[in-house]
Amino acid sequence: MAGKDDRANKLAHVDKAIESNRMGVARASGFADANRIVPVEVRRRRRRFNFPRRGPLVYVAALGPGLIAANAGNDAGGIATYSQVGASYGYSLLWLVVAITLALALVQEMCARLGIVTGKGLSSLIREEFGIRLTTFAMVTLLVANAGTAISEFVGIGLALRLVGLSSLIGVPLIAALLWVLVVHGSYQRLELIFLAMTLAFLAYPVSALLAHPHWDQVARSIVLPSFRFNGAYIFTCVATVGTTITPYMQVYVQSSVVDKNMTPHDYSYARIDAYGGALFSNLIAGFIIICTGATLFTRHVPIQLADDAARALAPVAGQYAPIVFGVGLFGASILAAAVLPLATSYSLTEAFGLERGVDRHWADAPMFWGIFTGLIALGAAVGALIPRDAVLILLLVVQVINGVLLPVLLVFIIRLANRRALMGRYVNGPVYNGLAWATVLSVAALSALMVAATVLPWLGLHTFGS
Repeated sequence: MAGKDDRANKLAHVDKAIESNRMGVARASGFADANRIVPVEVRRRRRRFNFPRRGPLVYVAALGPGLIAANAGNDAGGIATYSQVGASYGYSLLWLVVAITLALALVQEMCARLGIVTGKGLSSLIREEFGIRLTTFAMVTLLVANAGTAISEFVGIGLALRLVGLSSLIGVPLIAALLWVLVVHGSYQRLELIFLAMTLAFLAYPVSALLAHPHWDQVARSIVLPSFRFNGAYIFTCVATVGTTITPYMQVYVQSSVVDKNMTPHDYSYARIDAYGGALFSNLIAGFIIICTGATLFTRHVPIQLADDAARALAPVAGQYAPIVFGVGLFGASILAAAVLPLATSYSLTEAFGLERGVDRHWADAPMFWGIFTGLIALGAAVGALIPRDAVLILLLVVQVINGVLLPVLLVFIIRLANRRALMGRYVNGPVYNGLAWATVLSVAALSALMVAATVLPWLGLHTFGS
């Protein structure tokens, strides 16, 4: 009993020290709320949002960060990847979606917990806990992953425009310029709900899957019985599936959002529900996309050679309007991420190095912040407008593979932060949680290594892997 009491007293002492430190920093910053440390640029939003602490509304208010971040995976790259999985391999990779759902829930919960306990964003914690060199390494990784994802969003916008008969060469730059103006002048949030509503078009996939009459016994077998092929294209697709489902920028978004919502350890249970629920809901949609394309394309041996071929899977529910339904959902999902992702990247990088940031800053006051934001939009718009139509699919898949390869780097930082008792107090990872988290890192790293081997060995005349 004495040992347990001593451990309890030590935990209470650590928690008290963490809270005292946060209060001291908050007071030093001149900000009255000691429950979290808020950058200057979000104080106005902080005052407008009052997180409820009691009653049923607390569950509604907690929803958002995990749900939105998880569903961000169902963007242009996500739809292209899941459609390719179903069209090429039928239902056989559904077991991987189940495994990724568990991994996504774990990662999002860790990031939400880090934000709730510390009141800080991920990049800020990495700088404070690991120093400038490792911070630079982590931020370069994040920049590469996010730049590729930003490009894929504008490619998705271009694809959506082509599906409704509009020119991507003209339309993508115009939309990019419009997004830049909306974000700079703070009016983007007025249209955000409209774009979010457009993504509901993807709810047609579950309906289409049911109308396509898949072999449900095969679906159930593929979910519970893992299968694997030592095949270069198969492994490439597995890595892309992981990369598009657990995208690095999504974890940064989750942590920043719970901080922005002023959530404290008292709200932890609600944030956990949001993280788990978001992962489950988004990957149910992903699973139905695979089932739908498996039932409509794989069974008929119809390959996806162009990205808009994925629209054919909606034919059972939308008929001749399938391309339009697909285009509307794709446009909404892509334009949401195309605005948020460059902004989130700019915030993360400038926060990591203590630079001026915020949409209320002029260019002269925050040149790096606005430079990163503008550069990512310009790069994405250029590629989205100019990329040939027959190169769209491979680019989207390659971007997701890059995300999958770089993902373990960010996960290592997240797991190590979540295990620092001086930082997290009683909210550190438990042994089971750690086992699952490290298994995720090792599995993704092993998949990436296999993919590299499958690519390089044939160049050396070794054909260990199938073609």
